[in-house]
Order: sequence, then C-alpha cells, then structure tokens
Amino acid sequence: MESKLVIYNTLTRQKERFEPLHAPNVGMYVCGPTVYGDPHLGHARPAITFDLLFRYLRHLGYKVRYVRNITDVGHLENDADEGEDKIAKKARVEQLEPMEIAQYYTNRYHAAMDALGCLRPSIEPHATGHIIEQQQLVQQILDHGFAYESHGSIYFDIEAYNKQHKYGILSGRSLENIKDASRDNLDGVGEKHNQADFALWKKAQPEHIMRWPSPWSDGFPGWHCECTAMGRKYLGEQFDIHGGGMDLVFPHHECEIAQAVASQGHPMVKYWMHNNMITIGGQKMGKSLGNFITLEQFFTGRHDLLSKAYSPMVIRFFILSAHYRGTVDFSDEALQAAEKGLEKLTNAMQDLQRVQPAGQCDAETERVVKGLRQRCYDAMNDDLATPQVLSHLFEACTVINKLTDHKATICPDCLKELQETMHLFVEDILGLSTAASFGAATGDSEAREQAFGRVVDMVLDLRAKAKAAKDWATSDRIRDELAALGFEVKDTKDGATWRLSNPAQPKH
Repeated sequence: MESKLVIYNTLTRQKERFEPLHAPNVGMYVCGPTVYGDPHLGHARPAITFDLLFRYLRHLGYKVRYVRNITDVGHLENDADEGEDKIAKKARVEQLEPMEIAQYYTNRYHAAMDALGCLRPSIEPHATGHIIEQQQLVQQILDHGFAYESHGSIYFDIEAYNKQHKYGILSGRSLENIKDASRDNLDGVGEKHNQADFALWKKAQPEHIMRWPSPWSDGFPGWHCECTAMGRKYLGEQFDIHGGGMDLVFPHHECEIAQAVASQGHPMVKYWMHNNMITIGGQKMGKSLGNFITLEQFFTGRHDLLSKAYSPMVIRFFILSAHYRGTVDFSDEALQAAEKGLEKLTNAMQDLQRVQPAGQCDAETERVVKGLRQRCYDAMNDDLATPQVLSHLFEACTVINKLTDHKATICPDCLKELQETMHLFVEDILGLSTAASFGAATGDSEAREQAFGRVVDMVLDLRAKAKAAKDWATSDRIRDELAALGFEVKDTKDGATWRLSNPAQPKH
C-alpha cells in the first residue's frame, strides 16, 4: 500500500514518508516506564503520543505489532553505571521484595493509561523476563570486539566501535564531545578504559539484591541492553519505528543503536520518533527532579498547583492540543482551557445526534462538511499534527452549533458524513471518549451516565407537561434542580434538550 503519512525521523533530522520494511506489517517499539513510583504527566505524554500513532497506523490498514517494555531491573539512580537500582532502593525503603514494588507500580501504570484511553500494546515484555536475551546480546558484542570485561563487569568500548562505525549519530554528538562530558563522571572509575564507555553487564555488589548468574559474574544487565534485546526478539533484526521521550535520545537510544550495530553488523531501527517534554515552570517534569504531579493527583485534584480535579480525557486533550514534538508547559490555567475545549467537542458530539436533516445544505455547511475528512487526514499525515486536526474539528463544532440553533441546514448525506467523520477523528483516532468525559471526572461509569440520561428524559417529559399546563413555577423548578445536579437544559423550538455541564469537581 502507498502511504501518505510523513513522520519526523530524529535520526535524519527531517520529515520522511513512512514506508514500512514489510508492509502491511509494522513493527513499533516504545520505551515504557521504570516501575518504582506512580505514573505522572511525563509518563502520559509518550503513552498518548504513541497510542495516537498506533491507532492511526491501524486505521490506515497496517497490521501493527506494538511492543512497549516494563523496566524492572538495571535502571540505576541518575541513569548511571554505578549506584543503587531504582526499584531495589524503593523496595529497601518500603521493606518489600523488589518484584512487589515492580508489580504494584506496573498495576498503577496500567490503570492510569487505561483511564487515559491508551490501548494496551501487543506485547509488554519485562526486563527481568529477558535476562538470557540480554546476556546473549552482551556476548555477541564481546565476540565482535566492541566490549571488554573488567572486574566481572562488561563495558561497551566506544573507541573501538567508533573506528568502524560512528557513535553519536542520533544525538549529533561527536566522540570527543562525549568524552569531554564524561571526564568528571566517576561511574565505574578504574574499571573502564574510557569514562564514556557504558555498562552492558554489571557485577553485583554484595548488598545488591537483584542479580543473576552469567559467564562473567553474578550481576545484572545494563539499562540500555533491555530495549535492544527485547526489540530484536519480538520485532526482528530490523523494524520500523522506535519511540520514546526526547530525554532518551542520549544516552539510552544512542547506546541502543551502538549495541545493535555492534552485535549484528547493521542498524535495527528505520524511524526514530521522540515526543518532547512536559515542563513545569520551564523545567522538565520528572521523578528525579521531584517536580512532578501524579496522574492520580490530576484525577482527584489533590495537589497544591491544581484548583480542581481533571478527568483523564481532559489530560489527553491537553496533551493532544500541542504537537508531539513541541514542549508543553503545565499550568492549571492550561488545563482549564483544555477542559473547555473538550467540553466544546463533547457538546457538539451530543448535539449532532439530535440534528435533523433538511432537503439541502447551505453553502457554508456543505463547504465545511465535504472537506472536513480530507483536512483532518492531511493534518494527521503531516507528522501527526493534532493541533490542526482539533482546529478542523472545532470548525465543524461551529457548524453543529448553527444546525442546532436552526441557523444552518444540512442534507441527509452530509449529516451522515459529518457524524462519521467526527466519530472517526474524535473517538477512534484521537481517542477522546466524549461519552466518558463527565463520568471519568466524577467516578461514575458510562452505564450510570446512561441511566441518568433516561431519568433526565423522563423528568423533561414532566416539565413539558407542566409547561403545557402553564405551570411555570414547576417548569422552572425542574430546570433549576437539573442544573444544580449538573444537567444543562436548553429550550428549542423542537423541544427541550439537555447536556452534562461537567461541573467543577471540588478538591478533597
């Protein structure tokens, strides 16, 4: 199949037409979380970005194998080659087994990503479940002369590699720059030939809990090994897309490229894609900096920087309202704007179901509706330009508002096209579940919301009878009581309509 999708390849620093290696099959690997704490907004962005890509590729007809790993060993403090394993440290503090910590936070991650509307990946491998594959990778690199043993640990020999290949092609760094930046780094000092070399296998110190036998020592794999080993296991020696946050370009993804080339003689990934960072006050949001807000805090409003609770769909909308390669600076005001934007879409989707077709469209409605689908496709095909997609959808919302107010007309064919296009891009591709946007914030299920709807319809029938009997006091009381419960009633010449007004949720 011929693809019109264009994506930005970090490796070549330009947009490229997406042409899979083995169409219609697509292999996509995305770096997942290190599970030692609750997921925060910084975890949500890559999950939503690559969920969007996963959804769109499948919509285009590709058969996608989406692999996203769980890091449950080997990720040391400060992303270094020395120090304590992040999960083991948490386990020591909590007086639990490391796998208890990993399982608990993996479950928490899954629950948060499900709430954000992220589809589960095809395969979710754990680093601890692939120790053998990582040892095999290390042995291949040793056999090819690009690694060395030192005191039971194995290090990647960057200078030996750089003589035949080029280390730094993804980040654009030269070997000299990398070596200069590493001179003050004391990780593994005395063991490495060069301070820029990185660990492939580390000999475990006596106090290190997580360890496995190997030909070199009882130890554990280096952080960078897992993604190379698991990507190759499930997607082959060459696959299409490797994704992750921009903070992983160096050193993690740079090391992955070197490991793949050193072990198999050629690169493993065709397109490298990276989402930009979530910032707070201009600084990257992350656990290591202590400036993060967990997703649970967003959903409950229990944080000093939040004025209220925000539904998972508001968070998803907030992230999609910026291009994935641009930075997004968090603020409570920005989330309030996102909530209003989502409410506009939600109301339009609800109103659209009540629009009645006419014999023909007016010129403006016909122009917007007939070009809407293609304009949205054009934006998605241009490196997943979601802000432009939302702009086109909001233009359609304006048309829907005019149709609801009987200030525009639409023919049956265009009405069907508008309904299908809105559902396709809002729900299926952007993954914005408008039906769940109210219930998610309040903790109500979709089924409960539907039950509310039937009750409201019955109450509005009683109100209509009161109005017919000129019992204005009862009519106004019903309207006001519904408004207090979060249901906005609007009288039209076709009768009363209602919508969920998504009231602000108080902080608890």
